[in-house]
Amino acid sequence: MDKKTFYITTPIYYPSGKAHIGHSYTTVAADTIARYKRMQGYDVFFMTGTDEHGQKIERRAKDAGVTPKEFIDPIVEGFQKVWETLDVRYDKFIRTTDDYHVEAVQKIFKQLYDKGDIYKSEYKGMYCAECEAFWTETQLQDGNCPDCGRPCHPASEEAYFFKLSNYADRLLKLYEDNPQFIQPESRKNEMISFINQGLEDLCVSRTSVKWGVPVDFDPKHTVYVWFDALLNYITGLGYTSDNDELFKKFWPADVHFVGKEIVRFHTVIWPAVLMAADIPLPERVYGHGWLLFGAAGEKMSKSKGNVVDPILLADRYGSDAIRYFLMRDIPFGSDGNFTNEALCNRINSDLANDLGNLLSRTAAMAEKYFGGTLPEEKQAGEFDDALIEMAKALPETVDGLICNLQFSTALSEIWKVISRANKYIDETMPWALAKDEANKPRLAAVLYNLAETLRIVGIIITPFLPKSGPKIFEQIGAGEQVRTYDSIGWGNLPANATLKKGETLFPRIDLEKEIAELDAMLAAQQEQAKAAQPKEEEPAAAPISIDDFAKVELKVAKVISCEPVKKAKKLLCLQLDDGSGKPRQVVSGIANYYKPEDLIGHCVVVVTNLHPAKLCGVESNGMILAADNAENDVKVIFVDGMTPGAKIR
Repeated sequence: MDKKTFYITTPIYYPSGKAHIGHSYTTVAADTIARYKRMQGYDVFFMTGTDEHGQKIERRAKDAGVTPKEFIDPIVEGFQKVWETLDVRYDKFIRTTDDYHVEAVQKIFKQLYDKGDIYKSEYKGMYCAECEAFWTETQLQDGNCPDCGRPCHPASEEAYFFKLSNYADRLLKLYEDNPQFIQPESRKNEMISFINQGLEDLCVSRTSVKWGVPVDFDPKHTVYVWFDALLNYITGLGYTSDNDELFKKFWPADVHFVGKEIVRFHTVIWPAVLMAADIPLPERVYGHGWLLFGAAGEKMSKSKGNVVDPILLADRYGSDAIRYFLMRDIPFGSDGNFTNEALCNRINSDLANDLGNLLSRTAAMAEKYFGGTLPEEKQAGEFDDALIEMAKALPETVDGLICNLQFSTALSEIWKVISRANKYIDETMPWALAKDEANKPRLAAVLYNLAETLRIVGIIITPFLPKSGPKIFEQIGAGEQVRTYDSIGWGNLPANATLKKGETLFPRIDLEKEIAELDAMLAAQQEQAKAAQPKEEEPAAAPISIDDFAKVELKVAKVISCEPVKKAKKLLCLQLDDGSGKPRQVVSGIANYYKPEDLIGHCVVVVTNLHPAKLCGVESNGMILAADNAENDVKVIFVDGMTPGAKIR
């Protein structure tokens, strides 16, 4: 019988800055299930990597005065260092600048062009440089990118297009026939709604971006970064190469792990491209939530400086502690918060008090009462069955949860058994049994049950905590033959096992002192990261003549009234006195920065000769002037004391 295969991927990360704890969340989850499947005997292929092309990296490299490759190489090395520190054991690390990937992308692009699924035309639309994504006017939110919230700009250029619109019905049928394809369920509903709004053909090349895979039959074009990046999942297996054995063996993927913000690319564009190329589809795409920062729950951002360095944490607490926190504290699929308090509390309560203390007490008592080696003669007694039945049932329970990617719940079930074992010590009172020689067989049974419970727990937690499992086995005297998943059944630890107390698995920490020190360390690191982050400058506007400027009519206007626009979090509707004798209604996206009462009575500058526009169903006749004062800070330009209607020139 052929060995079972399992292929899992993370998204390939964009190396515009250092890897942070948010990246680690996805990668540790993928590593956990890859380790678990290997332990069960699967032939596993786990791939991660970096997505290295595109306009953002091109710009940042230019700002740094280096080539794009010189800019990304040290960042990519940093990602690999983080994965090494967190004991991530991937089978392949792909870079989209790798020659084999570039060649494969060119072949697939040409194949779809020859087939008619890619064609040349002109693109006119709204483009987000941050996400490197095109959007229609209807997809924008308050005029901004629906993913990152930043402004989009009109773009027009010759481009190649992929006939995405042809695949709407097939995609909807895919979701209907394969309910597991998009998980969790909420993500699937979002994609159905997105498709039902109408799919437009996808722009898949640029002429204005040079840092990318060249279209080999039309070299002034480079392949759109998302089309290039998505193909990594098959190019990394050797698709189109002289050696495609890995592709034949492992494709289709069992699961792609992606952040919820890129589910659309992986469940709409990616399957449509595969359909066009007549390639089987992946089994499942899982869009997990975000690891947010602090009690306020901000999304981690390198530009905000609120990222957390996993190497700093792993050096301080050990990689297993960080892996445990990431997998235990946040239900996979939901958003969750990283706080120093939450991390330190998990280390103390779950790892030090529960697991570490159980192991330490068990080994210490075996050494104290039996010199470490348990006697053969044992006597069953009260409380044994409750513990043994829980330990016996644990592997099957955890298997179902891990296969459904419920990592947090799986760990919760494991810790129920650990807690039960700690309670078992209190119930059986080994220290009391040890006072009477006649109770030695009963005492031996108690310690054996504790050690055997720890062995089963050790096997199951090793994919989560790869350093801790072997340490548990060493202290309870479990040899190599009883550390495997096949040996997980109850009673396989030798009856005369020799236990030996070793190093403390997870030392307790002084919470108040530790949190204060950690707060200071992370704050200093975040300030450094924020200071080092280059400011992204808007591209300089093309020069205009004085006649061009004269076409813009700027006037002073007084804010008469102001109120929020319903169903729009960012919009305010202002009624202005512009000196014309009748109110002028203007809608402005400044609700995040001003309350209506902050504006009423003030004089502002308004562009009065713009074509009327509707924003969220409300007509706007003009635009008030404001300045980007700093990141996440906008200041309206007030001209109080001037007469409404005064012309600015």
